[in-house]
Amino acid sequence: MIKEEVYKIGKLGKAHGIKGEVTMHVDDDVFDRVDAEYLILELDGIMVPFFMEEYRFKTDETALIKFDGIDTRERARELTDADVFFTRSMAQEDESDELSYAQLVGYTVINANDGKEAGEIAYIDEQTINIMFELKDGTLIPASEELITDIDTEKKTITLNIPEGLL
Repeated sequence: MIKEEVYKIGKLGKAHGIKGEVTMHVDDDVFDRVDAEYLILELDGIMVPFFMEEYRFKTDETALIKFDGIDTRERARELTDADVFFTRSMAQEDESDELSYAQLVGYTVINANDGKEAGEIAYIDEQTINIMFELKDGTLIPASEELITDIDTEKKTITLNIPEGLL
């Protein structure tokens, strides 16, 4: 599994209980909308699939997950702080036909005003009411739906009508 084929959907938190459940802070609940058997964890720089026995949401942003083979609190603790990923190909099976912001990480931003590349999306800042695309060079661009003119999932590009002077 290579990083270009996946996108980050959350991060594991602390172990929960004594039977191996772990808390996941969810950025995208695609695994709940698509029939997914596994999630991918990044462990020591390696993408490793972990099959899910079960999961349940505690809140809109937190889920408890029980992975196959993780049966003790100690084993669950070993997964603490691991980034959680989902395959882009499975996410495209989502019947809602809408991309989540998390799926846009790795996409190249094209400025609709001049057709030039502005950079690659490295992070989506959803901490405030105004969601921002953070490019690899640190530039912040509003992720307003009014600014988005096109999304090409094949080319992994997003065209934005970027306000003059922002870049």
